[in-house]
Amino acid sequence: MHSSPLAPHPFGAEITVATLKENFGRFHQWEDRYRQLIQLSRQLPAMPEELKRAEIELSGCENRVWLGSQLQDAGTLHFYGDSEGRIVRGLLAVLLTAVEGQTPQQLLASDPLQLFDELGLRAQLSASRSSGLQALAAAVEHAARQALAAS
Repeated sequence: MHSSPLAPHPFGAEITVATLKENFGRFHQWEDRYRQLIQLSRQLPAMPEELKRAEIELSGCENRVWLGSQLQDAGTLHFYGDSEGRIVRGLLAVLLTAVEGQTPQQLLASDPLQLFDELGLRAQLSASRSSGLQALAAAVEHAARQALAAS
């Protein structure tokens, strides 16, 4: 367990689910939501190269994507990630907002992709990006199961 998070980011703390719902709720056109995703991608700090290890790189995504996790002292999971694509970085930021700081039990009891539906994002994604989102959700579930097994 760790007390200081690897690759800290503002998602889940300063940028919350409520914040995202408020921001995306203002937009009814896909282009506006797309721009909002790009804005979010800019708020995701670049992940240090030494953390971009093969074991946290996801397959099934259009761009290279990394999603790692770290069990915190409080029994919650800290997730961190990065991608080479701007839109994928924005989608990753939404996912981080949805899952950051939850316990493994909370993560396994919920759908990490529900927020994408609530923000009106999932229906507009290409098949390959939808597949990438499924890979991200599977990685979150895998991390939660690993954390439970370790405790």
